[in-house]
Amino acid sequence: MAFLRSICAQRTNLVYSCSVSGSSSLCAGKRQFGSYKPTAGVAASSSSSNWSNNELKYSTVFNQRQRVFPQTLFASTTNSINDHRQYLQQQRGVHTNASKSQTVTATQTISDEQKSSVYSKSQLRRTPPTPNVPENPQRDPLDVGFNDPVAAFKSKTTWELVRAYLVYMICSSEKLVEHNMKLMKVANTILGEKLFTALMKATFYGHFVAGEDQIKIIPTLERLRSFGVKPILDYSVEEDLSQEEAEKREVESSVSSAGDVKEDGAMPQYHVDKSFADRRYKVNSARTYFYLNEATCERNMETFIKCLEAVSVDDGKYFPRRTSEGATFGTGITAIKLTALGRPQLLLQLSEVIMRTRKYMEDMVGGQGNVLTHHKTIKDLEKYYASLGDNKNVKDFLKNVTSDKEGILHLFPWSGIVDEDSQLSDTFRVPDPKTGQMRRLISQIPPKEEEMFRNMIRRLNTIVKTAAELDVRIMIDAEQTYFQPAISRITLEMMRKYNKDKAIVFNTYQCYLREAFREVNTDLEQAKRQDFYFGAKLVRGAYMEQERARAQALGYPDPVNPSYEATTEMYHKTLTECLRRIKILKDNGEDAKKIGIMVASHNEDTVRYAIEKMKEIGISPEDKVICFGQLLGMCDYITFPLGQAGYSAYKYIPYGPVQEVLPYLSRRAQENKGVLKKIQKEKRLLLAEIRRRLMRGQLFYKPKGNYVPI
Repeated sequence: MAFLRSICAQRTNLVYSCSVSGSSSLCAGKRQFGSYKPTAGVAASSSSSNWSNNELKYSTVFNQRQRVFPQTLFASTTNSINDHRQYLQQQRGVHTNASKSQTVTATQTISDEQKSSVYSKSQLRRTPPTPNVPENPQRDPLDVGFNDPVAAFKSKTTWELVRAYLVYMICSSEKLVEHNMKLMKVANTILGEKLFTALMKATFYGHFVAGEDQIKIIPTLERLRSFGVKPILDYSVEEDLSQEEAEKREVESSVSSAGDVKEDGAMPQYHVDKSFADRRYKVNSARTYFYLNEATCERNMETFIKCLEAVSVDDGKYFPRRTSEGATFGTGITAIKLTALGRPQLLLQLSEVIMRTRKYMEDMVGGQGNVLTHHKTIKDLEKYYASLGDNKNVKDFLKNVTSDKEGILHLFPWSGIVDEDSQLSDTFRVPDPKTGQMRRLISQIPPKEEEMFRNMIRRLNTIVKTAAELDVRIMIDAEQTYFQPAISRITLEMMRKYNKDKAIVFNTYQCYLREAFREVNTDLEQAKRQDFYFGAKLVRGAYMEQERARAQALGYPDPVNPSYEATTEMYHKTLTECLRRIKILKDNGEDAKKIGIMVASHNEDTVRYAIEKMKEIGISPEDKVICFGQLLGMCDYITFPLGQAGYSAYKYIPYGPVQEVLPYLSRRAQENKGVLKKIQKEKRLLLAEIRRRLMRGQLFYKPKGNYVPI
């Protein structure tokens, strides 16, 4: 008991406290940014069949607004933080061209008090103080066996080690994990909200979640940075929907108001199936968004922007991350999902178009794969259409084909689709090789749904533009294979648009998929030919069981690798190809940062493989082209030794109010149950470090790092 009391006393002494005035929850169901209140038309619409014009035309004013942030009391830094934010907002201005936007109705008022608090640009541009960068940042040797408990846990207090051990013990109990969500709800009912919140902060929440809002997570981010680790922020509030409600929303938002039309050549995997409408089915390691209405998508956009601003403001302790000497605090990252920004129906239809385009090309010229892999020129296509004679449809079609000196990149003008107000129904048409008549590769999309697509692209443009201005990276998460062709295509176009001087936008590739290597190769080729910086996050994947079950039920080929070993081989093969291309860039005297890769893996063999390959081909951590990422509260014995040895290391940082991140915590418990081998190693290292501190009288050890993230 004396031991436990001393640990609790230590925990109390080490609690970080921040006074927050006027702070508000970012709850998905509550709008608390500034004084905005949605119109009745926006709030009321929850069904895809009842879109109101008010909801649909949701907000150029929203884009032109000056976001009002809670006043945060951090002693002498308060004005500096607010000045920095206000300056960034003024510089950002209107996110989209108002002349092109068709989304006007919502209004937002700024009170006289708020208006008077806005500083002039000259005030905001004053020279900020230099961040406090250690003169001789510490670097430790790396144990590639990842067996050093001191290196793994020197960033933790003894209480945090004990808490981690208890959490992993609970995760090892199959019955507790299986019913964890029910148990949490029962505990909440019995204990009441305050006691339950305290219990969660002392256990699961405290271990896996950084804090309740972007202010309260700052101490966690600062401590991570002091030990060489950078943040990937994710606002992890999730709706706790029943299966019935999830299925209802998904079916309604995945079918056009014109009906689920399956024309000749339709592909079943790109149409919704009620049996798999709850996309959480057999998915533990990924968050799922279910479309409600356009207003919710706007709120999701705002949440992502707040993540960007939080990770940007944190960099360099609220000031620009680079000092006059060029030292760096590293680059923060925010993760987003496209399904949070628009109707899933649009991603389904766009994905089907992309795959039907590939088949059209394969049928015409032979071979297989993406259009650019065929290396055909416009003259080659003219030969295929020669039998049609002087056909105006063919000529007009060929004018819009995207090509370069090496051949055709795309059959359709994707840059126009992402940048302009192109109509999808009119764009995705190809000449019939036999008749010359234009035929659609996409069913007719009603005007309201065309506008919804424009809204989705506008939201993504807003987010990426903000990231570029804040010098923060955006990682667009991979999702199910029936969405992924559209997600990857849109992401690549965002790279082409924004990755001109550095990698701002990263795509995610799931290596459990059979096509992963080919897709990465194709996208690397496009980046090279169109001269933009390529960013990729490599993961094993989150939807394997669901993908297999759906493929079998709907009768299309299983997209998943046959075994765990095959997935590992795919991951290593893909990573090796990326490293090979980086080496070519270095050898040719070109910018090696034209390719940036995140090895996002909790598998220490994969991390070790990446390190060995880096050494083998002469890529150093200082090249800043390879980084590593793991979740907060998982595999600390990998992340922290990497960061402390000078490698670019990231922690995926979830945050949000306790009551609203319970679904996230439930998934973390389920995921840990599935990786018992890794848990056993982490538990062994935790016990070793707890014993070492007890033996050396370091029970009240206070973490203090002198590391600087690379």
